[in-house]
Amino acid sequence: MSHRKKRLATTFGAVLTAAALIGTLAACSGDASASTGDSAAGTVTVGAHANGAGTETTITVGQVDEIRNTLPKSVLDSGELTIGVGALPAGFPPLAFTGDDQETLTGSEPDLGRLVAAVFGLKPVVDNSTWDNLFVGIDTAKTDVGFSNITDTEQRKEKYDFASYRQDNLAFTTLATSDWTFTGKADDLAGKTVSVSAGTNQEKLILEWQSQLQAEGKNFDIKYFPDTNSVYLALNSKQIDTYFGPNPGIAYQNSQTASAANPTRTAGVYSGAGSTLQGLIAATTKKDSGLAEPLAAAINYLIENGQYAQWLAAYNLTNEAVTTSEVNPAGLPITNQ
Repeated sequence: MSHRKKRLATTFGAVLTAAALIGTLAACSGDASASTGDSAAGTVTVGAHANGAGTETTITVGQVDEIRNTLPKSVLDSGELTIGVGALPAGFPPLAFTGDDQETLTGSEPDLGRLVAAVFGLKPVVDNSTWDNLFVGIDTAKTDVGFSNITDTEQRKEKYDFASYRQDNLAFTTLATSDWTFTGKADDLAGKTVSVSAGTNQEKLILEWQSQLQAEGKNFDIKYFPDTNSVYLALNSKQIDTYFGPNPGIAYQNSQTASAANPTRTAGVYSGAGSTLQGLIAATTKKDSGLAEPLAAAINYLIENGQYAQWLAAYNLTNEAVTTSEVNPAGLPITNQ
């Protein structure tokens, strides 16, 4: 397993742990993953059965022939867009998980796939699997495209094509009553107590920032906890000032605590690829399948016509918006993976 893959697995684990705070999100099943919801023709309902992880929103989006006609003949002839998601066994809200009806695979990732399928005029069929089998599905053409928080990397470009659709961000969370913000500088952390998960990319960044400050005669404390629930108990009791973790998981936690006694907020975001490159999440297809360009065109159509913004807002992920979808943009260098 590459260092980058280990990082992704750890990142997913951190987001997965957040689900335990609610405890009502069931594990995904293969049968459930194929459900496409109850959207009427010309609309897609995002956030359906999301159990508070998303706001149910009906979005109007119809077939765009100009884009549809660029699809490979095999996909057109099938009448379906098979969307691969790697959310087994437990899901990772708000990205992909089984909804409160115990049937619908909901979340931002399959929902964007459904919106893209609507632009193509194809029936969305969501195929849920483990993370590893997600890529097997793409390799074997069992699935047409992966929508599963997949980071664009130069190593993956050896086998896959990408159409970017979201920033790959980490985030700091703090109590809503705090006025502290992170502006992207290590100095923002001086004098603070920060929690981070061990063995993650965000820990690597935190330790680099700590070394930088120590060289300047400054410092901050780092505390580790065994799970996300313990992190938020420490935040509520002010044992820590902030927690640094995956942005989607923090957005999820913010939505879950909005009506609680100690609501949280995002105090700042930072690229998962570091200071020199904005990491990107991308729709992933088999290399030279002919799907990357139509996917980017469909995503750009959704961006230009407002449906993309509605989709992000439904899942509290507006701070990961991109202005355009690019085919095979610069990805995380192999040396950083």
